[in-house]
Amino acid sequence: MNYSTLKKTAALSIVSLMAVAAANAQTSSDSTRATSSAKIFGGSGQYRTWNIGVNIGVTSPYLPFGNNNFDNPTLEFGYGVSVRKQLAHSFGLQLDIMGYGTSVAGSNNAPKKGIGGAPIGSFKTTLEYQATLSGKVNVATIDYLRRKNAINFYLSAGAGLVSFNQKVYKDVAGNTLLSDGKNYRAGGASYAQEMVMPVGVGAAFRLNDRISLDLGYTGNFIDGISFDGTDSYGNSDRKSKYSYAYAGLDFSLGSAAKPNLDWVNPVAMMYDELNDPTLKQEVEALKARVSNVEKAVDDLKKDSDGDGVADQFDKCPNTPAGTVVDGSGCPLKLQNVDTSLFVRKGTMSGPVAGTAYSNIQFEFDSSVLRTSSYPVLDATSADLRATGSSVWVNGYASSEGTAAHNMQLSKDRANSVKTYLVNSGVDAKHLKVKGFGETHPIADNSTEDGRVLNRRVEFKH
Repeated sequence: MNYSTLKKTAALSIVSLMAVAAANAQTSSDSTRATSSAKIFGGSGQYRTWNIGVNIGVTSPYLPFGNNNFDNPTLEFGYGVSVRKQLAHSFGLQLDIMGYGTSVAGSNNAPKKGIGGAPIGSFKTTLEYQATLSGKVNVATIDYLRRKNAINFYLSAGAGLVSFNQKVYKDVAGNTLLSDGKNYRAGGASYAQEMVMPVGVGAAFRLNDRISLDLGYTGNFIDGISFDGTDSYGNSDRKSKYSYAYAGLDFSLGSAAKPNLDWVNPVAMMYDELNDPTLKQEVEALKARVSNVEKAVDDLKKDSDGDGVADQFDKCPNTPAGTVVDGSGCPLKLQNVDTSLFVRKGTMSGPVAGTAYSNIQFEFDSSVLRTSSYPVLDATSADLRATGSSVWVNGYASSEGTAAHNMQLSKDRANSVKTYLVNSGVDAKHLKVKGFGETHPIADNSTEDGRVLNRRVEFKH
């Protein structure tokens, strides 16, 4: 089979494949594709990542940038295959192989120094093969307008090896300088090998979830001058190059249950995850559980009679406001206590008459105000604001613990009362704070009832 027949056969095969793929794309629809279960950060294993491709196109020794060795490019036929591993939705590694018999040709209007110093007028070189490995970068792959891209633009660059034969060289007069496989840079061998670096751009058009149409352009820069036989006016640093413009088909391999990583749109994936009905159900269930916990906490804190003991622990509900109670919420039985020591009567009117300046009791080893103290403190605040008088706020403790600890505890209790009164509007300069520790008890510290009375704050003019 000669080169011409081989080229025609390859071209017909690739065109037939492209026609079949295009027809298949017209009959496919998104509704027939498997639903994807891919998730953000789920790894590459949830996608199809291997692709094979075929392409046909035209070659030329002319590139639209840089210096060109030939004035008149001749378009020649080329074809190739590719294998790609997609590592991310925007990047992959691709192996490209140019087909056997692909040719590159060109001619000059004026003589240029070439083989053996003879002026070269035209050339035609054929490839045995060209194999390159390139990185391929998809650009602008994140789309906020559509769920899935219809077009992927890409850039590529890589390196490899090209094996070629300078099949025909002619001078400007049309005389043949070299033909039939004689390589002037390789001692007469049929083929020479040089390093080649392909740099390309292109666009892939999604026909369906399996197949895409690929249109691209690659500039191939050869690390040598023997490819086109031109010595560049005697300067051996003007290296050969050629371009390849092509159209091809790319086929995604793997399970139909997995999406093609080439066409993944991370924006759509994140949207789907956030709107996943299962996730929404989990969020609603979590809200319900949180609501139940908050309700349970509120029930635990509920103190209907304001005596400082939660309802579920209160054995004596509905005790009157201001009643001194024990840990179970029941009133303490106070015996032989002269309340005239700490109650200033007749200073207020209405339902709180006689409550101003009452002693404020505290829990064991605590300086936190009880809610049952609020009515007394409010009445005291109102009286102080109305009269503008000043008082001493004296703190005390029972005899448990060390004297130093009880002294600090008594000061903390006095300051808690002062803070409450200042926050309610009493001028701070009318309140003087002092701690007495466990001194000056008003009841017997040997009994719990007595110790409860000694954990107090008194007001003194």
